[in-house]
Amino acid sequence: MNEWVVLLRGINVGGINIKMADLRAALTSAGFTDVRTVLATGNVLLNSSLAAAEVKAKVENTLTRAFGYQAWVVVLNRPTLRAIVDSYPFDAEREGWHPYVVFGSDDSHLTELSALADELDPNLERIDEGNHVLYWEVRKGSTTDSTFGKATAKAKYKATTTTRNLRTLVKILA
Repeated sequence: MNEWVVLLRGINVGGINIKMADLRAALTSAGFTDVRTVLATGNVLLNSSLAAAEVKAKVENTLTRAFGYQAWVVVLNRPTLRAIVDSYPFDAEREGWHPYVVFGSDDSHLTELSALADELDPNLERIDEGNHVLYWEVRKGSTTDSTFGKATAKAKYKATTTTRNLRTLVKILA
């Protein structure tokens, strides 16, 4: 039995509202065990003997059937998530700044987003490449109106990326 971290994209932030108790119930009914949620933004820990790709497909199908939306999730094991968190290249405690990790299922989209690095104002934000992720540091209050924030919000990237605050990822690992 493997423990998986499942990051749901776009719930409880823009029209798709799911109660965490309902989310746990749906995933448990689908055959996953020891289903736990962290915060109310679509962070799930669960156990399954399935491989990561199979967990992804089964979770997405379950969410689509149970909650009526086109679900997209990222599935990682705990050691992979730990390595991502430990590799954060900026000062995660920098006063007045948010530390983020952008996860993606399409490496070409991450490459496109990474190409924005030279266009960013380092007094407002900066990005760096990781292992199938992008690390992003942005001044508080500028997340949605920054160059990178606007780029990641484009419809093109909605089905392939999800962003988490580094502090949330630390809580998931706790």
